[in-house]
Amino acid sequence: MELTLEELAERTGESLDHLEQWRAAGLLGDRSVFGPEDVERVRLVGFLVHRGFDVEAIARADAEHGGLLERFLTLLYPSGRVPVDSMDEIVARTDLDPDLVRRVWHAAGLDEDRDPAGDDDVDMLRALATAVEVGLPESAVLQMVRVYADSLRRVAEAEVRLFHFYVHERLRTEGLEGEQLDELTHAAGERLLEIADPAVLYFHRKGWASAMRDDLALHVAQEGGDAPVPDVPGTLSAAVVFVDLHRFTPLTEAMGDVAAAEVVERFSDIVRTAIGHWHGRVVKQIGDAFMLVFFEPRAAISCTLEIERRAVDEPQFLAVRSGAHWGDVLYREGDYVGTTVNVAARLEQAAGPHQFLVTGDMRRAAADAPEAEFAPLGTRSFKGLVDDIEIFEAQHSSDPSREKLADPVCGIELAPEEVAARLEFGGGTQSFCSSECLQIFVANPDSYSTTQ
Repeated sequence: MELTLEELAERTGESLDHLEQWRAAGLLGDRSVFGPEDVERVRLVGFLVHRGFDVEAIARADAEHGGLLERFLTLLYPSGRVPVDSMDEIVARTDLDPDLVRRVWHAAGLDEDRDPAGDDDVDMLRALATAVEVGLPESAVLQMVRVYADSLRRVAEAEVRLFHFYVHERLRTEGLEGEQLDELTHAAGERLLEIADPAVLYFHRKGWASAMRDDLALHVAQEGGDAPVPDVPGTLSAAVVFVDLHRFTPLTEAMGDVAAAEVVERFSDIVRTAIGHWHGRVVKQIGDAFMLVFFEPRAAISCTLEIERRAVDEPQFLAVRSGAHWGDVLYREGDYVGTTVNVAARLEQAAGPHQFLVTGDMRRAAADAPEAEFAPLGTRSFKGLVDDIEIFEAQHSSDPSREKLADPVCGIELAPEEVAARLEFGGGTQSFCSSECLQIFVANPDSYSTTQ
């Protein structure tokens, strides 16, 4: 395919004036005829301009890295086959329903007007159309599309960003630059790219096996009458648990983002280790907060108590707080929604440090959870919930008491031997994890003296 500058403008949606400026800056080469790769080159330049870079800065970066745009074109399309057709052009050559294609495209978060389309797009769209034809409702197909698109976009972002931060930037700090930096970065990228597809396939198979075991349990429960087929598709019974770190925000303010991120990483290890033992699911993580789902109520109790024990045993760590409810949830787009989720979230927000609050429904469903005790706390009303909630505190029956002292500034809990500094204040002793927290306290003690 050969394109004039005018045809290139029409293909990409960029103005002719812009393309002439970019060609003058050396970003399109000194040519009058263009090929498919130039369609994507224009899209890349247009993306950078949209992000706020001026043409001169783009041209300078391209030149300094020996063809930065060309390198990224190779990474985007290693086969050299660059799609140039619009989705409308692709659909016009097939028997696909244009309205269905448009809905799928939007569900995936793709730019209908600017994203190029090729044979891979046609194959996927036909597969999704077949799913509708064999009986899967279109709404369910679109849910699946959103889960695929969102999850794999996150996977791709992790691949690219982690490589940039820990390979490319490391090489820069070692003094490499110019052509040598580009060559080593490219070589490392090529090797790491080889693991991407196998890794995605491997972990998908692992996830598939786990989901299939859950589905087997659901079939057995339905056959035995323990889980009737719901009137609303996607409804099932589950224990929803929310767990986070008490006083995480003060820690972030006192110690900074890097230290806070390290604490979150340690907490993530604790949560994921425990949940692997009890066959639960991490539905989502937002900062230091986790939403977990279990289909066996006793497992939810045991897992959350294990998270608490592990966090207490962790040196210089924040206290954990948790909330859980058992009831019906609605599965939508890889997530769980409904009143059960809202109630569990409210309990977690109401819990204090080292406190695991559960509803009466949760307590009754998990009545024989091993090594668990439930202390009644009465009923409580919550904002946004019509009915009062019966609440219990779940505790491990054999957990020994551990003496911990909380730093009033950052909230870090300390064993006596971990205390870095002490200060007699207000008739008592304040303990600190570091001299920095002590100095922050001394500078403004009224802000912290009541936080114990």
